[in-house]
Amino acid sequence: MGKIHELTNVLADQIAAGEVIERPASIVKELVENSLDADSKRIDIIVENSGLDSIRVIDDGSGIASDDVKIAFKRHATSKIATRRDLFKVKTMGFRGEALPSIASVADVTLTTATPESTSGSLIHIHGGELVDLKPGPARQGTDVVVRELFFNTPARLKYLKSPQTELARITDIVNRLALANPQVAFSLTHNNKELFRTAGNDNLQQVVAAIYGIQVGKKMLPFTGEDNDFQIDGLVSLPELTRASRQYITITINHRYIRNFELTKAIINGYESKLMVGRYPIAVLNIQLDPVLVDVNVHPAKREVRLSKESELSALISKVVRQRISIENLIPDVDANQFIPDEPDVDNLEHQLSEAAKQYTTPSTAFHPQSSATVVKNGGPADTDASDSVVREPIVIHKKDELASSQMQAFDQRYQAEGIAYPFGSPDEQAPQKPVKAENVELDVQDKSDQAKKRFPNLQYIGQLQGTFLLAQASDGLYIVDQHAAQERINYERFRKKIGQVSDDQQAFLVPLVLNYSTVDTMTITQHLDVLEAVGLHLESFGPNSFILRSHPIWFAEGQEEATAKEMIEWLINDGKISVHDFRQRTAIMMSCKRAIKANHHLDDREAKALLQRLPKCENPFNCPHGRPVTVHFNDRDLEKMFKRIQDSHVPFAQDFDEHEF
Repeated sequence: MGKIHELTNVLADQIAAGEVIERPASIVKELVENSLDADSKRIDIIVENSGLDSIRVIDDGSGIASDDVKIAFKRHATSKIATRRDLFKVKTMGFRGEALPSIASVADVTLTTATPESTSGSLIHIHGGELVDLKPGPARQGTDVVVRELFFNTPARLKYLKSPQTELARITDIVNRLALANPQVAFSLTHNNKELFRTAGNDNLQQVVAAIYGIQVGKKMLPFTGEDNDFQIDGLVSLPELTRASRQYITITINHRYIRNFELTKAIINGYESKLMVGRYPIAVLNIQLDPVLVDVNVHPAKREVRLSKESELSALISKVVRQRISIENLIPDVDANQFIPDEPDVDNLEHQLSEAAKQYTTPSTAFHPQSSATVVKNGGPADTDASDSVVREPIVIHKKDELASSQMQAFDQRYQAEGIAYPFGSPDEQAPQKPVKAENVELDVQDKSDQAKKRFPNLQYIGQLQGTFLLAQASDGLYIVDQHAAQERINYERFRKKIGQVSDDQQAFLVPLVLNYSTVDTMTITQHLDVLEAVGLHLESFGPNSFILRSHPIWFAEGQEEATAKEMIEWLINDGKISVHDFRQRTAIMMSCKRAIKANHHLDDREAKALLQRLPKCENPFNCPHGRPVTVHFNDRDLEKMFKRIQDSHVPFAQDFDEHEF
């Protein structure tokens, strides 16, 4: 008797579920994607005990017709593709017809659904792949799926699940990604009757980012768009000052499908060039619109990985658009004056302590910005300043309501009225503890630095040097502290970058030719990329089985570092296996600029320091050293006045501090 036999449908579904349904987050992903394919405008996800007890997904989509409800739970039953040709131009999230039968084979599933034109809906109950009940149900348009007793019949799966907190984090992450990919859909996520997340569904990607990462992050995101003959891209990238320690905060979607792709992620990071610190990564959301023919989504069981045609062209487009978007920003970080202010007493109930009567008399603090333009140092002397700006003013203290009408207050109002209301530490809403952002339309103003874009770097006036490491300078908008090493490193980098980019036949011969010995594997790598080395001026000649000889070097090599520079450049090629000429030149320029820059504890005279500050604004990117560290930080006028208590908080007392007769 033969040993080969056909597996039962239930067992086959359980095997398939092992690939598709890995954990509760997988169920959430598959059900939500079905809702998106049904053109839902609102999707609510409700989970209990991190999805181990129950997962419920409710949508207002097109629903499932009564005749199709039972068929929907059969393997490879789908309405999304019909022919082999459709498989190569998939436009929907799902297409294999595996999700529902896989889920139903390892859990208890109840599905209630109705189409817009039906007068009644349908309800189907499946337990472990076996049909329990099929009957008419409510006529509410859309689909409501409840999944309970996950992995009840495959207990070995439960052993490999992580802690409830980890599983909930996975669910939250996948819902976040789906919301970022579909800002036109209103999402909500509730766990154990507590709402964790909600979006408005108004097609505002910036508000979705704020709902996930917080309002402060949302305000530091820069929108971008770009296109070529094959691709259209758009999304948000964070300012270089806003980074994270991993790439997990980069979300990439293709035709609103969340994917993972290392090359595209690297393209986003490359767009920042040297503006990121080593080991730091931006927050980014990138949506790519393309013809479905150019992408194959039938690669991974969970459809997280795809194959792209013209991937190199797409990567180049992404890097170019991100680079251009960031290049117009003033990237000097402002110092937060909050860190210099002593902790205040607990004011958690501040809003409740202020009565409505007191609010109408509140005079908000306002920022003072000198109206005079930046003055220029003449003959090496100090800059002229407005004498009125240097007068120390006593704070105005208000004890009674009547004092608000005093001449001092009127003069205060006249002086600051033109400046408008400014909050040194952000608006009151920003100071409040972070709360989940609800579905209301919250207006988020992206940091508008269009004024700075016209003059991206200030005209710095040298003041002095601090500890042989930092240069103190001033401009019309406050104090600047410049890291002298980072500043000269940036200047050197751009100079060397131009020199290396202008590779010519000009060579300087070694006094004694340099013989380089490598292993067989390394020799093969070098031999395959001799053209890259020649493009940057290193002409290697074969010299035995595993050796090369180098007779000369480019004239731009730093004196005394010729041999070390040549060896280090070849090491890069060996370690990376492949490297573009652009990256090769960039790395070389970074290495040489660092070695030639002045170090800490190196005292400069006034002439040297002023020359450094004059050359810095001429750089293409004067904000960061080639390693991503900031060149300068900025204390604006308000920061300084706040730190020295020249600007006081509002002096209107709390309501209970007033006597009744004073009101």
